[in-house]
Amino acid sequence: MARHFFLDRDNISRDRAFIAGDEARHIASVLRLRAGDAIRLIDQEGWEYSAVISASSPQRVEVALIEKRPPLEAPARRIILGQALPKFQKMDYIVQKATELGVSSIIPFVSSRSIGGAGADRLRLKRLRWQKIAREATKQCGRRLVPPVEKVTLFRDVVQAECENCLKLILWEDEKKTGLREILIGSNHYKNAVVLVGPEGGFAPGEIELAGGCGFQTVSLGPHIMRTETASLYVLSVLQYEWEG
Repeated sequence: MARHFFLDRDNISRDRAFIAGDEARHIASVLRLRAGDAIRLIDQEGWEYSAVISASSPQRVEVALIEKRPPLEAPARRIILGQALPKFQKMDYIVQKATELGVSSIIPFVSSRSIGGAGADRLRLKRLRWQKIAREATKQCGRRLVPPVEKVTLFRDVVQAECENCLKLILWEDEKKTGLREILIGSNHYKNAVVLVGPEGGFAPGEIELAGGCGFQTVSLGPHIMRTETASLYVLSVLQYEWEG
């Protein structure tokens, strides 16, 4: 199978195109692909191209476009993950695996129990890294569209955001009555889902109250308390199974 890389639509001119940046370095320096090698390209709108390399360098890879195929049909439902910033490098793992599990977008946010602060410049760099991780995971798992990792925001802004025809869930370890199974029964009429996962210390009572006032339902994942990265991937897996399986 031809290798899969991303192509900026602005770099296309009729049946020719070029690739620059990290993708060009990976093609030329890491994989050492050269003129005559076949590759597969996908642009930011999901169009797929069969191409043959005509010139290769770490700065710029030029290709001839052989065939163009339209984007795949969009999934029937969108699943949005709102993830409170966790400690250490856990967000890297969450972004990677959430992408593999088909998440539509990821919204990192700061909650009252998020540990450790970061300035605007550091958060901007983190977001760039997370988006790159999502991009690489997209290539690895064969998806066409890279799920966007949104700008780090505040909890209140996430819960107050508009979401049409949306199932709104917030994971809460103190929820004793309603499990994910009960909520998903009869949920097929929803077109979207937003799932909020807290940091290591969970959500504060005031945050649960605010979310409830914005239409979010508290949900339990069972009798055991999961790590934040486990909870995120567990709920995404269940939603995909119920809605797409």
